[in-house]
Amino acid sequence: MVRILIADDDQTIRMLLRRLLENRGGWQVCGEAEHGQQAIEKTGELRPDLVILDLAMPGMNGLQAAQEISSANPEIPLLLLSVQEVTTELIRAAQYAGFRGAVTKESGTEVIQAAEALLRNETFFVREGAIRIA
Repeated sequence: MVRILIADDDQTIRMLLRRLLENRGGWQVCGEAEHGQQAIEKTGELRPDLVILDLAMPGMNGLQAAQEISSANPEIPLLLLSVQEVTTELIRAAQYAGFRGAVTKESGTEVIQAAEALLRNETFFVREGAIRIA
């Protein structure tokens, strides 16, 4: 069973992501976080196989949380979710923070594709409407 932690300040987004991810056989959402600090704590407690972090969360955003998570748990792949377009600058910042992938919240298909790639130890960034596997 693949265990996934979702961190997003929007409860509706967390619910939709849970449904999307758990529809895939063998995947389970093992925990949810509402902000970056909580994501760091739950990653340490739950030791998920994948962490999905929203970019814009109150208090500590996804980039800040990712730096701490990847520093303490470099083996756990991190996927960045953003409502804004994934630009080259955002990809650079995400990679620097420890993310192995970044997608917009627009497409559930991209979220699944990215999660699958990260679980295979690949990277997956969707940039300006074009998939770029780096």
